[in-house]
Amino acid sequence: MYPLSSQRRSWTFANEDQLQAFRVEQNTKYIEEHAAEAPPSGNLNDFFLTPAEERLLLKQYEIYLVDFCRRFDPPMPKCVIGTAFHYFKRFYLNNTPMDYHPKEILATCVFVACKVEEFNVSINQFVNNIKGDRNKATDIVLSNELLLIGQLNYYLTIHNPFRPIEGFIIDIKTRSNMQNPDRLRPHIDSFIDSTFFTDACMMHTPSQIGLAAVLHAASKEQENLDSYVTDLLFVSAPEKLRGLIEAVRKIRMLVKNYQPPDREKVKAIEKKLDKCRNQNNNPDSELYKERLRRLYTDEDDMPADDASFHIADVSSDTSAMNISQ
Repeated sequence: MYPLSSQRRSWTFANEDQLQAFRVEQNTKYIEEHAAEAPPSGNLNDFFLTPAEERLLLKQYEIYLVDFCRRFDPPMPKCVIGTAFHYFKRFYLNNTPMDYHPKEILATCVFVACKVEEFNVSINQFVNNIKGDRNKATDIVLSNELLLIGQLNYYLTIHNPFRPIEGFIIDIKTRSNMQNPDRLRPHIDSFIDSTFFTDACMMHTPSQIGLAAVLHAASKEQENLDSYVTDLLFVSAPEKLRGLIEAVRKIRMLVKNYQPPDREKVKAIEKKLDKCRNQNNNPDSELYKERLRRLYTDEDDMPADDASFHIADVSSDTSAMNISQ
């Protein structure tokens, strides 16, 4: 149950300021450790990513994550997408994109989510959805798997809002006067998709997010569920009603205030990242290749030097996460 879960205990935070403090801390730590790599003259912020630039970059890769999952073959269940988003957001509370490129972590988050949610695809099936050198993609995903799991503190069970939503729909059918509550589903799905691009899942419970989605959908259908919430849902616990209403309001405001990243700014940030990223974790760098060579006893097993794969290409269409057909 969620109230006793590691998600509630270790990965739910009070507000956006607390999340921002974690992200700034990781950014500052990386710059301090790698300051010697910057040009001797000039502002460090001109060489390294700022926290704001990191957030903009990660927002773009969250768009790529959704697009990759939606175009995945075989079709991917919604719970896998939700779990992958949790992993991606959690990872970058404890790490900076300058240390680990989001393109590579994104793929690993989705792969681990497939396992945890029992969506059974092999690594070969998985990388068939990625363009480019699939042997290299396999190496990167598998080599990052234990890293990701460790950074999540081995807490892999995710409580998504999909089950509470089904509970609300059944309850509305049973106890309210609304006709055909199933017509709310398209609006609910759209709202939940939008919450993925916010930090709602890091600050609010799955049932709060689910109820926010249902109330949003009802308003889109010119229905009013206020009496359902006050007179039926919380009739036995009226003291909790005010907190719930405030949580729902905050979730809906997060969705309303979300703005997609500016693609021209993202392009500039990507170029900046290429210069300041940790070369020890860059599969295209000589440092990384040398470390990889030590793991192989037979040089014939080494990936080709020019091998590459592409999860995303910011020079392509905004909806693009490049995958194979």
